[in-house]
Amino acid sequence: MSTVQMSQTPHITQAMILAAGKGTRLRPLTLTTPKPLVEVGGQPLIVWHIKALKAAGITDIAINTSWLSDKLMSALGNGEQYGVTIHWSVEEGEPLETAGGIAKALREGALRSEPFILINGDVWSDYDLSGLTEYQLTADQRAHLLMIDNPVHNLKGDFAINNGLAGEHAVEGADKYTFAGISVVSPTLVQGIAEGQVAALAPLLKKAMLGFQVTAEVMQANWVDVGTAERLDDINQNLQIQGTTHHPGRP
Repeated sequence: MSTVQMSQTPHITQAMILAAGKGTRLRPLTLTTPKPLVEVGGQPLIVWHIKALKAAGITDIAINTSWLSDKLMSALGNGEQYGVTIHWSVEEGEPLETAGGIAKALREGALRSEPFILINGDVWSDYDLSGLTEYQLTADQRAHLLMIDNPVHNLKGDFAINNGLAGEHAVEGADKYTFAGISVVSPTLVQGIAEGQVAALAPLLKKAMLGFQVTAEVMQANWVDVGTAERLDDINQNLQIQGTTHHPGRP
């Protein structure tokens, strides 16, 4: 059952797509093509996210970029072609990792200092994001994570859900699930990240979990981590057979 807290007006009005990775597991394709522009079901992977966010009413979207950033920015521009406004956060040199990238986007104003939907750029899902726009983080809450049943490449899972709270370890036989790379995040989660610091998000989430500051729910939707050439081929074949008429970000 969903733990999303509903209200009459949207609480979340912005999003960030993490898109600065090099996509090394997709080489040689990503040697010349930024991973977010890899084609899935007839359009770039990142465009699925942009369209799905737009369908959910989110038109302010921050995107961080590093590897082949000129190609990515040239392809998407300011977002006008999709009816959104893209706020670019360019990471020169080596990418700053997930938390470092979020902190930079906040520091330079690509993200406003208020909660936002966060999406990993290398996942694909037909999950309806509109419910997340209604989610309201409590004052001491750092994040709300969407989880999925464990895929074959991550059978041990990432986090457990114990009475609606996310934890690194399961309590009393609770199941562990895989983080779907879709969440609602408070800027306070990365407030300790220094300017230019390379930092991953997972350690910050685990620390917040110890303080009972992260909630989670299992989402019911199709989901793929498009991280390898094999999984890219699989999703393209499946979408060709099944079609995409059910996806809010369909071409």
